[in-house]
Amino acid sequence: MSEAHPETLALIEGLLKEQRTFPPPDELRRSAIIGDDSVYREAEEDFEGFWARLADEFLTWYRKPAKRLEWNPPHCTWFEDGVLNVAYNCLDRHVEAGRGEKVAYHWVGEAPGESRDITYAELLRDVSRLANGLRELGVGRGDRVGIYMGMVPELPVAMLACARIGAPHMVVFGGFSAESLAERLRDAGATVLVTQDEGWRKGGKVPLKANADQAVAMAPEVRRVVVLRHTGDPVPWEEHDVWWHELVADVPDTCEPEPMGAEDTLYLLHTSGSTAKPKGALHTSAGYLLHAAVTHKWIFDIHDDSVWWCAADVGWVTGHSYIVYGPLANGTTSVLYEGDPAYPDWDRHWQIIERYGVTSYYTAPTLIRSFVKMGEEYPGRHDLSSLRVLGTVGEPINPEAWVWYWKVIGGGRCPVVDTWWQTETGGILITPLPGVTTLKPGSATVAFPGISSRIVDEQGNPVERGSGGFLIVDKPWPGMFRTLFGDDERYVRTYFSKYGPGVYVTGDGAKQDEDGYYWLMGRIDDVINVAGHRLSTTEIESTLVEHPAVAEAAATGAYDPDRGQRIVCFVLLKDGFGASEELGEELREFVAGKIGKIARPAAVLFGDDLPKTRSGKIMRRLLKNIAEGDELGDTTTLRDPAIVEDLKRKADHALGRG
Repeated sequence: MSEAHPETLALIEGLLKEQRTFPPPDELRRSAIIGDDSVYREAEEDFEGFWARLADEFLTWYRKPAKRLEWNPPHCTWFEDGVLNVAYNCLDRHVEAGRGEKVAYHWVGEAPGESRDITYAELLRDVSRLANGLRELGVGRGDRVGIYMGMVPELPVAMLACARIGAPHMVVFGGFSAESLAERLRDAGATVLVTQDEGWRKGGKVPLKANADQAVAMAPEVRRVVVLRHTGDPVPWEEHDVWWHELVADVPDTCEPEPMGAEDTLYLLHTSGSTAKPKGALHTSAGYLLHAAVTHKWIFDIHDDSVWWCAADVGWVTGHSYIVYGPLANGTTSVLYEGDPAYPDWDRHWQIIERYGVTSYYTAPTLIRSFVKMGEEYPGRHDLSSLRVLGTVGEPINPEAWVWYWKVIGGGRCPVVDTWWQTETGGILITPLPGVTTLKPGSATVAFPGISSRIVDEQGNPVERGSGGFLIVDKPWPGMFRTLFGDDERYVRTYFSKYGPGVYVTGDGAKQDEDGYYWLMGRIDDVINVAGHRLSTTEIESTLVEHPAVAEAAATGAYDPDRGQRIVCFVLLKDGFGASEELGEELREFVAGKIGKIARPAAVLFGDDLPKTRSGKIMRRLLKNIAEGDELGDTTTLRDPAIVEDLKRKADHALGRG
């Protein structure tokens, strides 16, 4: 996390003046799991006791803990003397309670018509078999296992099998290159890798096994590779490879869970900046599982008959916490979708929601803005009346996209819970509770009960409401990462040195309005310095999307010898609007009129899409490379690599680079 410029405090000066409010619907408030604010008061009075009560309510222990929080800043433990097993909490206890026939996952393949339902009893059997198979390969307690797969049910199976035998897993998103996989395998010291022959994406095949072979050649500690047969096409074969189905063919379908200490490592997950070596965030067992389960149940109002869909990828932390561990700990029925949201057409998600009666749907603002661009026709084809709660994750959502989501997808009846959190936090920290919180489009509202967050200036002093600053968390919470694997010095330096060892620096800018609601502005580094003025990319983007022609926008800075940087905007238009120089000039003036002349973009570039990963996240590094005229570097993780070449040509023309 880089040192922020002192002028960063100006980055939220002109933040959206949003006046619309949306109180909880009466019907949802009456039936909500959390229907009043008493949990906030309980947590405020005794936050350690609050989490301890929930640990007793949400988790099943082999030995209940006597300890609560042990805090030696910046290191903490929660429930350190407790003993449990995460896989047991996610599977066995539900089966033992007679709920084994409940569906754990409605899995939907990318190919239309391909699907299967997996019950809790079936999931437990599959997890136990793979756990026994991994033990036969020599995997034991504390050994790290890499997982490199697409969105197939066997991905959660592999994670839970590792948890069952006490082997920390390290999942790598299936869109990453062989080099990225190798780097993470080496960092984790993984000895076994679980992968699959190929994955499906937008009707094409992703060569996961071929990538894995290249990676293993660069990661000499990996001695065995387990391969799931998915597409069935022939793949290269090495002596150390073993087919998944052969590994589990002759093993028992029961496996005694390994008793694990509350602070034993559950998994590693790497975060990466634009230049630094990826950081392996280490999450432990009890505190992480508690945080994931409580936030999942309360924020999305999950009942026994709920059908939940987190439309993220398990390869990211969102998928870890809200596709695998949180929902399964709560005994929830989830949707797991393999493919692209636009395959074979843009109504695929709405088709799935209608088919399975999804009640809570959680996705990224980037994807919502793509839906806005495609118009109301696609959701209009389907019955979405089963929905009760909508959620957003991954970045701030602009108010107009929020309102479209609420109105078109939620029918004006579903609260939109805008959630803020990070890989490092393990679970959601700032969010509405749908049965309690009055919503404001674009605001993540307030801290979750038991979370102590503040906004401070460069010196760590509290800022006045309405002023921008740095978001910090000044008390530990159960789901927080405990260190960076193998690099505790970097953990301390990066996250806990700026304001003292007891203060977690999130790296995000924010402000609180007059009601104390948080408005998140993204990374502190996501600012553009124009003639000494620090301008928020989020504010510029949200302003552009207020224009009736704009579906989605992204802003970045390009070097300017006179003004430091100039603003370059990338815009996707709604159906019915055509790109033109006149519209580009109109949008430049629109931004200048809304924010100020200093914010007038130097160029507005129209495209068919933005450079996005397969999970829908905008690759801002590439936007900056395009704006600066730099080499583009690795584009293998993008949904459509051709997009960046098109945008680069347009940028070169608009900015006079030939």
